[in-house]
Amino acid sequence: MIATDKHLPWFIVNSIPGIGSHLYKRLIHRFKTPEGILGATAEELATIPRISQKSIQGIIHCKVMPKARAELDAVIRANLGFKTLNDADYPPLLREIPDPPPFFTFQGTLNSEQPCIAIVGSRNATSYGLESAYRLGYDLAARGFQVVSGMAMGIDTAAHRGALAARGRTVAILGSGLNWVYPRRNLSLFNEICRTGTVISEFPPDTRPEPRNFPIRNRIIAGISTGTIVVEAAARSGSLITARLAADFSREVFAVPGSISSKRSHGTHALIRQGATLVEDYGDIIHELHHMVHLESATPPPILEGKIEQKLNKVEQAIVRVLEPYPLHIDKIVEQTDLDIGAVSAALLDLELNGMVKQLPGKLFSIKEE
Repeated sequence: MIATDKHLPWFIVNSIPGIGSHLYKRLIHRFKTPEGILGATAEELATIPRISQKSIQGIIHCKVMPKARAELDAVIRANLGFKTLNDADYPPLLREIPDPPPFFTFQGTLNSEQPCIAIVGSRNATSYGLESAYRLGYDLAARGFQVVSGMAMGIDTAAHRGALAARGRTVAILGSGLNWVYPRRNLSLFNEICRTGTVISEFPPDTRPEPRNFPIRNRIIAGISTGTIVVEAAARSGSLITARLAADFSREVFAVPGSISSKRSHGTHALIRQGATLVEDYGDIIHELHHMVHLESATPPPILEGKIEQKLNKVEQAIVRVLEPYPLHIDKIVEQTDLDIGAVSAALLDLELNGMVKQLPGKLFSIKEE
């Protein structure tokens, strides 16, 4: 469904000063429609819990028609999908939260029946974090979840890319309007998601990506999802806001453990100490959510373990056995394999060319999981 003139009352109520998402939901619950809200008396409005006199007077003496008209016209010009709280296919879990967006715009195809799982984390992620997010996005999308994230650089992008690689659905929630793709480097990702999944925004189409918008959109990421997975997060991180919101909404919170020496793991480790479920692979998520979702397993993703032994020579096998997702210096590899450094260097080059090993600056190497 795209926006039409019949949706103008939704924009009018939304434009009245003092009416945020919390109050808007209470008003819709009581008066059923925006037209019902605008036609209510002061006495009727006063029965709404926690409504202020300013909001009551704003509704009774509504003078926001030009602003509301301009916002609706912008949505119509952009030919965006449009969904309101009263639509049957509004995402059901999102409707349950205390402050769902009264309406939102979207591009792509909205699927409100397939379960969602959020994957969030640091923009400045480590290679370990990126690979973990990609693999979880792939595995969960391959098994029927819609992978939800915020399309930021780092963990968000890796999660979206993993879901797309699995030919599954992924949902991006923006902190800007849909006419402002942010970050611009993710324009191609935006277009890919629109082709097979959904990009959602509650902001007017021309809204710029202002810092205050991102904590606001985080409640949608948490609210639309059955659970939230935090892959990497510093002690103070927007991802921790999303995790806290998920807990407030009585949704599951998951955390991927990281290196004790990495600042980007402090937030995830704090979540684990507070009771978040530790995640080693997709099975941990499915186990915790089995009572909420019922998924038929799709074709499982390729598994690295077990196949490499048949492909590699003895030197390469020895190296692969000591490598992990955490980078290891070449001197440590030589020490742990008890091999000649020349043989190790040659084997690492072959493994890198074959896509099994990743080299990082400073002669560091890590296993590259499929």
